[in-house]
Amino acid sequence: MKKVILSVAVIAAIGFTSCKTATKEAPKTTVEKEATTAVAVSTATFGVRGNCGMCKTTIEKAANSIEGVTEATWDKDKKKMDVSFDAAKTDVMAVHTAIANSGYDTDKVMGNLEAYAGLPACCQYDHAMDMNQTGDVKEKAAH
Repeated sequence: MKKVILSVAVIAAIGFTSCKTATKEAPKTTVEKEATTAVAVSTATFGVRGNCGMCKTTIEKAANSIEGVTEATWDKDKKKMDVSFDAAKTDVMAVHTAIANSGYDTDKVMGNLEAYAGLPACCQYDHAMDMNQTGDVKEKAAH
């Protein structure tokens, strides 16, 4: 009987000690606040001359090459560029200039003629081409 009481006392002491130790060794948690920075996203829409899917690729690549541009999409049919950018890193004129440097006219900057001459034949657009930002189809008068 003494052995049973002694065994129960030892088990209780071990259990109590291990619970107490476990409580002491509980991991400490810290909450770290992540700093967030608000980005001033600006958008712009403007005309860009071009003809085909290859033009689209080149125009969008030129616009996206500017640091701060988050999205650039050129609509072949409307001859329209929609661009979103971080106004703290760039401005819309930098996008116009990059596109013009790749050989394409925008409604504010004429395309680089040397770059234009290097474009594939299908991409050599008419410099008098309307940049139809509304998407309205204009019918030609029959003669």
